[in-house]
Amino acid sequence: MAKVLIVGAGGVGGVVTHKCAQAPGVFSEICLASRNIAKCEKIRAQIQQPIQIARVDADNTAELVELIRRVGPRLVINTALPYQDLSIMDACLATNVDYLDTANYEPPDEAKFCYKWQWDYHERFKKKGLMALLGCGFDPGVTNIFCAHASRVHFDQILSIDILDANAGEHGYPFATNFNPEINIREVTAPGKYYQDGRWLETAPLAESIEFDFPEIGRRKAYLMYHEELESLARHLPGVKRLRFWMTFSDQYLTHLKVLKNVGMTRIDPVEFEGAPSCR
Repeated sequence: MAKVLIVGAGGVGGVVTHKCAQAPGVFSEICLASRNIAKCEKIRAQIQQPIQIARVDADNTAELVELIRRVGPRLVINTALPYQDLSIMDACLATNVDYLDTANYEPPDEAKFCYKWQWDYHERFKKKGLMALLGCGFDPGVTNIFCAHASRVHFDQILSIDILDANAGEHGYPFATNFNPEINIREVTAPGKYYQDGRWLETAPLAESIEFDFPEIGRRKAYLMYHEELESLARHLPGVKRLRFWMTFSDQYLTHLKVLKNVGMTRIDPVEFEGAPSCR
């Protein structure tokens, strides 16, 4: 059994904390940390077993190092924002602790998914005998595991993979993202990209779509997008010729998104409002 430190108390952090609490034979102690301590308190109140909570700025490596040393975890699970992956990885290297995240690094000032920044850490973690498990959520994560299992167990060769992501939930709001709004809007408004015969090809945002009859959900319209597991699958799945990722969106969602774009609210650069200081 081992202690685990979870950094990030948003929607994903809450789910991960609940799941870790359901495996007491694996995780003997849990500490949940966030810049917003009230979010940690809310999640702690939902869980029967006692967990520790702490405040930490995930952008601040020194703060993270101090917290890791105080808590003494075997594993740090990063469920914070993708901008904070590298600072948390740096803290794990400084404290000799294994690392796991659910989404790859993305620079704050550029809407760009790319594993290179984190793959550049490979030798440093290897040299210290530490694990850094990247993109271990659902997609990426479970999708990669399914593909690897299919390649090793069921097929001699895989030439084409299409990953289709459909949301069957109903939140009751006119417009709401499935996860962090900024990251979700970045993904949706970015150019589509897919892998074909050793090359990466781009499309305009949401320019290509298909209809698919999803089990238990029915027919939905899915749009071609770029998603980070395509990059890792292209690198680690020998012989694959084509990789594509599709995600469903309702017409209502896309209409709201178009309005936000028209008034400049999907931008990622700082803006000023009524003379107030610049803010993101």
